Amino acid sequence: MRNVVITGASRGIGAACAEAFSKNGDRVFIIFEKNYAAAKKISEKTGGILIRADVSDSAAAAAAVKYIHDSFGKIDVLVNNAGIAQIKVFGDITEQDWDRMFAVNAKGTFLMTKVVLPDMINKKRGKIVNISSIWGQTGGSCEVHYSASKAAVIGFTKALAKELGPSGICVNCVAPGFIDTEMNAELDDKAVEAVCEEIPLERAGTVEDVAKTVIFLASDAADYITGQVVAVNGGLFI
Repeated sequence: MRNVVITGASRGIGAACAEAFSKNGDRVFIIFEKNYAAAKKISEKTGGILIRADVSDSAAAAAAVKYIHDSFGKIDVLVNNAGIAQIKVFGDITEQDWDRMFAVNAKGTFLMTKVVLPDMINKKRGKIVNISSIWGQTGGSCEVHYSASKAAVIGFTKALAKELGPSGICVNCVAPGFIDTEMNAELDDKAVEAVCEEIPLERAGTVEDVAKTVIFLASDAADYITGQVVAVNGGLFI
């Protein structure tokens, strides 16, 4: 049984990944920060183990991994999914907005990877899957700080894959497009329809679409895939 750590796993893509890995027979660790009620529901559904931690805090990240080590052993798969989003015109983005966006989306990915890596290097095997965004590839109007932080995740993935290849560790990235999640819940039906008209597959993606890709990249079938950005976007960006 593999030990799989998923950050931001209380909802959306993270929760779908927790369900998918659980069905795959893996032991899942559900990392969450605030929404205990939602995280508890996912835990009850999957048998996943709850760990409350702010991934942007180095001590919290280290404590979460130490708990897993002490109780369950080494980590085999890390899914860096924790992230926040915000829509603001560039002129209204504050320094605090910028710093918080990078703290969670980029620094959190860095910190969690750093504390998990010794396990994988020791075993000469491991899978790291980072969740970026289509806007990290193309840039999103009124989401400059979000787009920049998700682009940073892509650069992080590519560079780390080159560095860790000799250690037998695969590092890949998933870049979801327009996905039906809480982040897009504020859009009305007309806005959603307009976006879907631009997508070749003519629909919004589901969290399950993303989770299936994460499961593949974490599987033995993807042992010769590393440093890649897999776009789960229905053809919105090709």
